[in-house]
Amino acid sequence: MQVVLLAIVTFIFAIDQFSLTELVYRPIIACPIIGAILGDVKTGLVVGGTYELMMVGNMPVGGAQPPNAVLGGIVAMIFAVKSQLPVDQALGLAVIFSLFGQYVVTLVFTISSGLMAKADEAAEAGNPKGIDTVNLTAACLLGGLFAIIAVVAYVGGQAAGNALQSFSDSFSWVMGGLGAAGGMMRYVGFAVLLKIMLADDMWGIYLAGFAAAALFGNLSATSGATLILVAFIGVAIALYDYNTNVKIKNLVGNGNGGSSDGI
Repeated sequence: MQVVLLAIVTFIFAIDQFSLTELVYRPIIACPIIGAILGDVKTGLVVGGTYELMMVGNMPVGGAQPPNAVLGGIVAMIFAVKSQLPVDQALGLAVIFSLFGQYVVTLVFTISSGLMAKADEAAEAGNPKGIDTVNLTAACLLGGLFAIIAVVAYVGGQAAGNALQSFSDSFSWVMGGLGAAGGMMRYVGFAVLLKIMLADDMWGIYLAGFAAAALFGNLSATSGATLILVAFIGVAIALYDYNTNVKIKNLVGNGNGGSSDGI
């Protein structure tokens, strides 16, 4: 039952990367779902939150694909739950599979580029069913490949559990290195996101967030809800900034006969 459910959700996650909600496949949502299937939701929350920080700044640009969030999250969960590896070590091993997932997506895109000619022919002939067939074929190809890899990883993860544990005991320095790499990757992912999004006028809010987290985290009454409290503060600042900008635009518009917002 676990294998069947894992294959089904992986199929959905694979398609969701490029269509459907484009949200469910994210590690912070997908890993707890996989954790529920594997019988360990708590580990799913930990792995999902950590892996999301690693992948949050990785976005596809044109035809270039970043390390795949779906396969990496699934394999990290399998290693963490079935092989009983620490989360950081499981994430370190999962990076290899996330790179492999990148190649799988590129392969599917390459094959799908040939199918586009069939879609063009169907469009010229006024054949909607032909276009639907092309889209469904590409989606099934992507989802099927991901599902197969997830099942192979599940079976291999179970079989490799004892071997990995023995290797960890004999070569602790290797597993320690993987753990250190997995621990660093979350900061690298967040740094990539900040490099893209952080503007000069946002540094004050960014540093204030760290200060608020330190204050709430060191108080026994609020330490359990630190992230939620900081998030509420962030939402309040965002709403205030949005409403202020709307009022300014309305005032400017009333003063000169209208505002086009640059359009």
